[in-house]
Amino acid sequence: MLPDALSAQLELFIDVLECGSFSAAARRHGLTPSAVARRVDALEAALGCQLFSRSTHAVRAMPAALAFAERARRIVQELHLARAEATSLDSAPEGRIRIDAPAPFGRRHLAPALAEFLQAYPGVDIQLRLIDSFVDLHGEHLGEVDLVLRIGPLADTRLVATPLAPMVRIVCASPAYLERRGVPLTPEQLPEHDGLDWDALAPPHAWRFERNGRSQLLRPGRLRMVANNAEALLTGALAGLGIAHLPTWLISEYLLRGELLPLFCEGGLPQPEASGIYALRLTREADSRTRLLLEFLKSRFGPVPPWDQALNSGLKRE
Repeated sequence: MLPDALSAQLELFIDVLECGSFSAAARRHGLTPSAVARRVDALEAALGCQLFSRSTHAVRAMPAALAFAERARRIVQELHLARAEATSLDSAPEGRIRIDAPAPFGRRHLAPALAEFLQAYPGVDIQLRLIDSFVDLHGEHLGEVDLVLRIGPLADTRLVATPLAPMVRIVCASPAYLERRGVPLTPEQLPEHDGLDWDALAPPHAWRFERNGRSQLLRPGRLRMVANNAEALLTGALAGLGIAHLPTWLISEYLLRGELLPLFCEGGLPQPEASGIYALRLTREADSRTRLLLEFLKSRFGPVPPWDQALNSGLKRE
C-alpha cells in the first residue's frame, strides 16, 4: 500500500474509533457511511481480526482496535513527518506563506508551531494575521492569503480543506463557583446553574449532549455573561461567574492546573465533534512550501492534539 493510502486508511480508522460511528467519521472525510464501512471491512480483513462491533445505533471498539490504535497513531505521525522531510530534501522551500487564523488559537498553538517551522526552514517567511471575525474565517480572504485556519463546520464546499486536529469541548467551571453553587452531576441539571455563553453566533455543538441516543440542547438557566469571543468566556469562567462549554485547545492548561474543573468527564474526554480545525485554501494543488507547512501542522496537531493528550493523561490520574 502506498504511504498516502496507508495514512488515509489509518486516519479513517482512528476517526471511527474516536467518533464512535461511521457517519461522523464519514463527515470528516467527505465519504458516505457505507464507504467508511467498506474501508473498515478491508482493514479488518488485512489485519485478520475484528476491530469494531456494529449495531443499529453505535459502533463499539473491540479490544484489538484499542491496542492497534496507539500504533496506528504513531504510524500516521511518522508518515506525515517522513513525507515532509522528503519534500524538504528534494528542494529547499523558499518564499512567503500568508495565513489568516482565529486569534485565540493562533496565539496559543499556531504561532509557536510556526516559529518551530521557520527555524527548520530558513528560506521560508510567514505573514500571519490573527483575526476575530467569524466572517473572515469562512475564507473570503483566500486569494489574498494562502491559507485560512477555520474552527468549526465548513460552510463553503468550494474550498479545499485539510483537517489539522479534532475538536473536543468540555463543560467546566472554577472551583470557587462549584463550591458556592454545587456540582451538577448530569447535563440535565445545567438549567439550575449560572453560565457563560456565546452571543448570537454560537458554535453548533455548544451545549449539546448525547442523551438516550439523540442530541439534546441543555444549557445553564441564567447567563451571567454572553460574548462573541471564546477568551472572554474563559475569563468569566475563571472568575467564578458560572459554567462554560469551551474547547480543549483553549482551556487545557487551566484544567491541568486545577483553575477550572471538568464536568461530566468521568469516562475521560468527550467524543470529538463532527467538525474540527481545518486549513482552507482555494486550489487543490498547493505550492511546495504550503504543502510542507500543512504536513508539519498535521503532524504537530494530529491525529490526537497535544492538548488532548495531556488532558487524557491528567483525567486518568484523577
